[in-house]
Amino acid sequence: MAVSDQVNAEVSSLRDEINTHNHRYYVLDDPQITDQAYDRLYRKLQAIEQQHPELYSTESPTQRVGSPPATHFKTVEHRMPMLSLDNAFDEGEMHAFEKRLLDKLGLGDQALHYTAEPKLDGLALSLLYQQGKLVRAATRGDGKSGEDITANARTLPSIPLRLFGSKVPSGIEIRGEVYMEHAGFAELNDEQRNIGGKVFANPRNAAAGSLRLLDSRITATRPLTFCSFGIGWLEGYDLPDSQYQRMSLLRSIGIPVSAYIERVEGVQGCLDYYQRILAQRDSLAFDIDGVVFKLDDTTQQALAGNVAKAPRWAVAYKFPAQEVMTRLIGVDFQVGRTGALTPVARLEPVSVGGVKVSNATLHNMDEIHRKDIRIGDMVIVRRAGDVIPEVVAPVVAQRTGELPLPKMPELCPVCRSDVVRQEGQAAYRCSGGLICAAQRKEAIKHFASRKAMDIEGLGDKLVEQMVELGMIQSISDLYHLDLSQLAGLERMAEKSASNLLQALDTSLSTTLARFIFALGIREVGEATAEALALSFGSINEIMQADIEKLQQVDDVGPVVAENIVFFFAQQSNRDIVQNLIKQGIHWPEIEVTESSQKLPLAGLTYVITGTLEGLSRDQAAVLLKAQGAKVSGSVSAKTSAVIAGAKPGSKVSKAEALGVKVLDQAGFESLIKINGVSID
Repeated sequence: MAVSDQVNAEVSSLRDEINTHNHRYYVLDDPQITDQAYDRLYRKLQAIEQQHPELYSTESPTQRVGSPPATHFKTVEHRMPMLSLDNAFDEGEMHAFEKRLLDKLGLGDQALHYTAEPKLDGLALSLLYQQGKLVRAATRGDGKSGEDITANARTLPSIPLRLFGSKVPSGIEIRGEVYMEHAGFAELNDEQRNIGGKVFANPRNAAAGSLRLLDSRITATRPLTFCSFGIGWLEGYDLPDSQYQRMSLLRSIGIPVSAYIERVEGVQGCLDYYQRILAQRDSLAFDIDGVVFKLDDTTQQALAGNVAKAPRWAVAYKFPAQEVMTRLIGVDFQVGRTGALTPVARLEPVSVGGVKVSNATLHNMDEIHRKDIRIGDMVIVRRAGDVIPEVVAPVVAQRTGELPLPKMPELCPVCRSDVVRQEGQAAYRCSGGLICAAQRKEAIKHFASRKAMDIEGLGDKLVEQMVELGMIQSISDLYHLDLSQLAGLERMAEKSASNLLQALDTSLSTTLARFIFALGIREVGEATAEALALSFGSINEIMQADIEKLQQVDDVGPVVAENIVFFFAQQSNRDIVQNLIKQGIHWPEIEVTESSQKLPLAGLTYVITGTLEGLSRDQAAVLLKAQGAKVSGSVSAKTSAVIAGAKPGSKVSKAEALGVKVLDQAGFESLIKINGVSID
């Protein structure tokens, strides 16, 4: 039987009324009805929908109960990267932050305005709306891509399934934080204790764990809240030039925004705001670990640009770390990827900021001696946010009798090789190199990582399993693995094994810079590896270079040069490099000139977006860098040109807005050929 117009109208009216009350409660913080009245409306709508299942709609406020368990979360790319924030820890660093901005913008002593808001201690989330409808929610992940947790996000009442108002963007990616208030956290832990479930250490862990459950029906029962802190990608809408006004716009279309957001003037305004929020910290209904300041003028934001993975125009001013006292009962030594032995304190378990801590870093032996830390001391332990807990100092007044200083072992605790210390270096290191199982595992994990050889499917647990079974003695053994070996591993089906072998085969085609970085030479990061590749053009040239020649390369100082020479002085490392090349690892040739300043594209900066035909973005970047250009991930007024392939992102729109030239594939190919590089 068809549903009457009267029932349709009643359902539509109830949904609109409930959505309006949700908006007033979660966004405006101004509820107009009691909880009991709200519950009556909700139950009435629920009853009508149950009686008329043909009225089912995914956008109904009753459809936040979750869905059957998923088997996994798929990975999705953000429309624009989710950047992290640089931190400030004192007033001096805040003054330095503003001075850098004034210098960058060329504004002298002119006053800057900032948007200020508390830094919520939760899990970052990106919400994608198309035509006003929520179509995807994803975790931050590595900043470029995250896990698709749409089913879970849909269960949060504070996240609108459809944006409010008649004038909404045709497409918008909203960034924010999911968190759990103290009261909800306490109730959840009480329930967990009653059913014998997991008791969470703090609200952040509870929020993160709840949002990443495979069963969204459980997520729906958790007291999670969403609050936005900004906009990522956008289309079909002209935004105001003010960060504060943009946040007000989000609130007007139904997105929750912090009730504590303010617009302040100058660094003094930032410091005053910081003190006001710090004074309220203990009385707030939720955890915060600092405050965030962003340039309010979005044109100035674009001019300031980004550095690495963080914007220059924003900073998180962190609150003082929380500290407690406990007893140091012993010291263990962990061997890292580069062979460094790090002293780790074994503590009588203690709760720091809601997290149970039984281990903490002691940094190095020099720090232990400088602080005069003894085994058996009462010590002060500090933990700030997600930072690894550290032993700050001993409580000497509580020391009784003669207590022993921790001693560095003479032999590696993993492989029993000699422990050595280079002159002038703080770290002690295992001399066992790749024969040391601890270094072997970490070296292989690093080698396979995304920014190195990018071997998809070769996760940490799989590496550890293969090393422990003796299948891999060094990184070169990866390319000797066969299907029968892999398929016989725990939790490794034949399909997964076949995919891993394909990923290994794909990784054979790389770049020299990635290969150098993948070797895991101490203090040789991505930028240094890139500089070495462009300066020498050959791995053999790098292996033969002495300290003096290496120091002629940008980004290579005496310590890094010594590390490179020391690495390649080990015959085992040279043998592994040669074995990897014999096994087929290769990269495009790089033409080296006497001076990078003479390269035709020196001093120019390019941004690549979209899909290029016949070559990847990495390959295009190599061709540009070979001619002295820099390749950036973000568009600014100083960008020389944006190279746009098929289906480019919003970088093209930003380039056009800033008056930056946009090159299509034909233009890119002309640029490269004109400057003497073949793309064949």
